[in-house]
Amino acid sequence: MATREELYAVLDRFVAALELRDPAGVDWADGLFNTENNVALQPGDGLWNTITKRGDYDLRFADAERGQVALFTCVEETNALSPACFRLGVKDGRIAEAETIVARNADEGFPFRGQAFEPKPAMEALVPEGEDSSREELVAIANGYFETIERNDGTINTRFWPHCNRVENGVQTTNNIGFPLPIARLGCEAQFALGWYRYDDRLRARRFPLVDVERGIVLAHGFIDHCGIVGEYELTDGTTASSPIRRPHSYYIAEAFKIRGGAIEQVEADFITVPYHMPSPWDSRA
Repeated sequence: MATREELYAVLDRFVAALELRDPAGVDWADGLFNTENNVALQPGDGLWNTITKRGDYDLRFADAERGQVALFTCVEETNALSPACFRLGVKDGRIAEAETIVARNADEGFPFRGQAFEPKPAMEALVPEGEDSSREELVAIANGYFETIERNDGTINTRFWPHCNRVENGVQTTNNIGFPLPIARLGCEAQFALGWYRYDDRLRARRFPLVDVERGIVLAHGFIDHCGIVGEYELTDGTTASSPIRRPHSYYIAEAFKIRGGAIEQVEADFITVPYHMPSPWDSRA
């Protein structure tokens, strides 16, 4: 079983080769499965052809028991800086799985302006003794977040710290008065308690490939489907809201949950728009 340090070393070699656009610099395992933005690609295609620089942002975590390591960072492609998440599955020191999400904001319909790729001490800290949870408990808490957001009606199916914040595609979308949607002025639990995300019809194909028990971090992948039929709806406080999505639409997500004392303290997510109800190439490998 690889150690955290060994997994980080594999990640560093992967990133160094990517910055050089040199897939031959990676020790790929036989039978490698590689995807970018939910599409299977040959190693060396996609971002490997277009990256011009990687930013300094480096949020990493690892699951030694399962040979998994992940990195949230940002990448430059010519004239655009985009959030990116890499997940690697390592077997005998070689990369057997590579899952990449590049949230190319320049190409998205809804721009995430004011991106700030800054260190997050809460995500990076080890969980103090007495506030830790088992692997199974951590996954259940993260999955409870997804249960809360699916057809969000104000029911809370997980626990949050009062100071919990969420960053999506490099922008804080809680406790942020500058974000275009007014719901972003509230904290994590308050947003869900209002039932704002009623238009999130399905959160499907949920996967939890990496659990960093020491750091209390769960990395999840999945899709948020919007049927587009929800128009105006009533929040739990009696006010009326209007769905921003009125046509069939799906997001593909990579979402990391920092969990301490049985509650979510910080959320980091990168996501992209994909064809409505797009399947995952990873499903066949489950």
